[in-house]
Amino acid sequence: MGVKQVLRAMDAFPRAEEHLLQKTKSGAFVSIVGLVIMSTLFLHELSYYLNTITVHQMAVDLRRGETLPIHINMTFPSLPCDVLSVDAIDMSGKHEVDLDTNIWKLRLNSDGHITGTEYLSDLVEKEHKHDDHKDHHDDSDNKTHTQGLDQDAENLIKKVKQALAHGEGCRVYGVLDVQRVAGNFHISVHGLNIFVAQMIFGGTTHVNVSHIIHDLSFGPKYPGSHNPLDGTERILRGASGTFKYYIKIVPTEYRYLSKEVLPTNQFSVSEYFSPINEFDRTWPAVYFLYDLSPITVTIREERRNFLHFITRLCAVLGGTFALTGMLDKWMFRFLEAVMKKDSRSLVR
Repeated sequence: MGVKQVLRAMDAFPRAEEHLLQKTKSGAFVSIVGLVIMSTLFLHELSYYLNTITVHQMAVDLRRGETLPIHINMTFPSLPCDVLSVDAIDMSGKHEVDLDTNIWKLRLNSDGHITGTEYLSDLVEKEHKHDDHKDHHDDSDNKTHTQGLDQDAENLIKKVKQALAHGEGCRVYGVLDVQRVAGNFHISVHGLNIFVAQMIFGGTTHVNVSHIIHDLSFGPKYPGSHNPLDGTERILRGASGTFKYYIKIVPTEYRYLSKEVLPTNQFSVSEYFSPINEFDRTWPAVYFLYDLSPITVTIREERRNFLHFITRLCAVLGGTFALTGMLDKWMFRFLEAVMKKDSRSLVR
């Protein structure tokens, strides 16, 4: 037996003579349906292969000596910009805010429209120590009683009362760069002298710290990222109080297909509201208390394996081709049986 004959004997797809093949309408219908199904499945598999997937990995965070960017964008609809102050304190009790930190505020009217803009470098207290605010307020209170209000304080009281009467609010936004250690930052009226604050609000219960968090993040956004506090709205209808958001920050690296690495952070949060009564000496505020996880998450973009794509494609197309072949054979036999039955009834 020659080599050609051996090769022909191994042919798994023998061809029949053209005159032995029978083409039917049912076969054409099944072929069209099978072609449509195979084309659809092919496009689906191609799209599945071209789409990138993300793989998550965890490891111990080894980064040290870096700063943590805090992006703030909040609205206080019931507090004028003149009374708001921003503090950022780390676990050592000292401010760790960069001199280049940018904080801005926008004056809002009663309808929430912008009426003015001001740079807030004075809102970040650089040399603040971690003493209780009430100690500072007590000293200021005694000093004010002995010396009386100066002209600037009187002008401020008059200006703020007028803003409150017109329903002015404030939008605070910018970036705080702090050390990568546990700490907190808060927005409040703590920057005011306690006697001035008392003259403006008439008591702690009248300080309405209702707020809307448009954006709060600890780094740039990446594909699929979600900041749980974005869009949070807390409006007080009754007595005022202190809002505390407890944040757990997870260091994150996002690696693109292009090998570009984006260092950022994601976080989870829980919140607590503490109402204030008229006998409390603390003033309402919005606190964000954060801590860093010792675990870093790496999110890596990957493309699916090409051999895996070919395997799935062969399985899908081959299975569809085999199924349509079986369906064509069943339809042909069914129609043939029906036609024979009809011919027999006509003969009788």
